Amino acid sequence: MLTGELKSQVDNVWNSFWSGGIANPLEVIEQITYLLFLKRLDELQTLEENKSARLNKPIERQIFPLGKDSKGRAYEDMRWSRLKNTSPQDMFKVVDEHVFPFLRELGGDGSTYAKQMQGARFTIPTPALLAKVIDLLDDIPMEDQDTKGDLYEYMLGKIASAGTNGQFRTPRHIIRLMVELTKPTPKDIICDPASGTCGFLVSAGEYLRENYPEMLVDEATRKHFNNTMFHGYDFDNTMLRIGSMNMLLHGVENPEITYRDSLSQDYAVEEEKYSLILANPPFAGSLDFDSTAKDLLAVVKTKKTELLFLSLFLKLLKPGGRAAIIVPDGVLFGSSKAHKDLRKILVEEQKLDAVISLPSGVFKPYAGVSTAILIFTKTNSGGTDNVWFYDMQADGWSLNDQRQPLLDEDKLGSLTSKALTEDEHIKNNLPDLLARWSKRDISEKNNERTAQSFVVAKTEIALNSYDLSLNRYKKVIREKIEHVSPMQIIAEIKKIEAEIQNQLLELESLL
Repeated sequence: MLTGELKSQVDNVWNSFWSGGIANPLEVIEQITYLLFLKRLDELQTLEENKSARLNKPIERQIFPLGKDSKGRAYEDMRWSRLKNTSPQDMFKVVDEHVFPFLRELGGDGSTYAKQMQGARFTIPTPALLAKVIDLLDDIPMEDQDTKGDLYEYMLGKIASAGTNGQFRTPRHIIRLMVELTKPTPKDIICDPASGTCGFLVSAGEYLRENYPEMLVDEATRKHFNNTMFHGYDFDNTMLRIGSMNMLLHGVENPEITYRDSLSQDYAVEEEKYSLILANPPFAGSLDFDSTAKDLLAVVKTKKTELLFLSLFLKLLKPGGRAAIIVPDGVLFGSSKAHKDLRKILVEEQKLDAVISLPSGVFKPYAGVSTAILIFTKTNSGGTDNVWFYDMQADGWSLNDQRQPLLDEDKLGSLTSKALTEDEHIKNNLPDLLARWSKRDISEKNNERTAQSFVVAKTEIALNSYDLSLNRYKKVIREKIEHVSPMQIIAEIKKIEAEIQNQLLELESLL
């Protein structure tokens, strides 16, 4: 957890970027990402040098080559440990003219980070700002993985508060809830085909570290965790760089974070590759048929991206694989043939586990659309007997544009340090949701339709054209209103008038 002092330092640097002419929060984080990557390279080089000295052998991996670059600058001068001790003017010149060309040429080591740096460009406007950012990053205890991750998450949170770029950011507590619901295992191969800042992949990695600490001790599972477990795709190069660094700072050495238009024809090579998909895909746009994968259109003929992504997830999952995804409410009740066909596939051909209705303010301040979480398992042979519904009415934060916490920090999120009271539950439904989810095949089946969660049989859903909206099945408790006849009302009025008249007479007698 970041200290208030560290947050204040980050805020000061952030404000310096803005006053220096960089107003786009993504560009701010991108520039900081490049510097963090440079710092990381210096740390790796130092490790190699220490290993060489300890074993009395030549350095195996020379990240900063010996000699000079094409402009006559020694590569040693580009290392973070040297750079931070130079004057702001010389530091600025070295970074601009030498470091960034070096970063762009570094892709040969094959790591996902080096690949993302090939398009790196330096836009920090002044030597003073560069020196200030480097001083901040140098003061942070970067050997502490939690601090590194929290620092980056804190900066990423500024994307959401900035407004127009907020679509890249799913609330962290909602992400963690979806991870808790799907329970990743060390054998999983996890994918987010619309990865953005890689929040879902980061959260899955944190869950695995907490619940399977032995995983990183065993060589085989550690190698899988660092190289083949996590896959993220996006078609925004800036987000790929930010997402890659987010994974690195959270302790995943070499995930596959690559450029890809997930709905294009290229996706087909990875059919049935993943065992877990966690995603909040874009659902505001539409595509033309010519640029969309033909196999997806064969499943559901539509231009709507939310339906195409859902179709894609079904293709990418292995049999037995599971998914937790966020969809707009229109997916649940849309009346077009494409909407109905896709819902029928989920219910009849796969195993639809749950529909969780989210409050409409969850994605404010940048979107007020109503959404839901769908959880399903790919079987290709059916398996849906019942579907569990939960009506989430509060997530622990205000549902207005400010999105302020409604409870103390230890009572937010899906895993709280102690049970919430009834009044606290009204402000944060997540712990209750998680508890009820574990009982969905047992006691939850006995709930009335007026409860916050209940189970609906597949047969009933089929009779309702596979409508998956919670309001289709939820019953509302209506208070019984006693009707009074007009004569009774008149008599009551006369009684009140008589009482007032008596009180006036008493006052007159006193006067």
